[in-house]
Amino acid sequence: PFANIAHGGSSILADKIALKLVGPGGFVVTEAGFGADIGMEKFFNIKCRYSGLRPHVVVLVATVRALKMHGGGPTVTAGVPLPKEYIEENLDLLAEGCSNLRKQIENANMFGVAVVVAVNGFKSDT
Repeated sequence: PFANIAHGGSSILADKIALKLVGPGGFVVTEAGFGADIGMEKFFNIKCRYSGLRPHVVVLVATVRALKMHGGGPTVTAGVPLPKEYIEENLDLLAEGCSNLRKQIENANMFGVAVVVAVNGFKSDT
């Protein structure tokens, strides 16, 4: 359950109920936040310390579009069509943006947890 809109994390109670429901052989996927730079760090530094719970893996979700934005792509404005850089192939922006993803992976590794990267693709991604 989505519990805290401030950083996008589910509650400790929700996680404990889910863990009880799945039993010792099950697993729970919990929302840890809206970004590795704030949500994940709050999750580990506050929620995990307070609750005593420790995840086995971090799943960083990225999009090609976001990677292009982090690679120096043009500003996206609500209500305005996306710039062509985001709907056409642009491997240079994508490659540049991967440095941001690499840094987020490094941040997650500092917590001693395995990292999986999931790429959420749009139909316009190439």
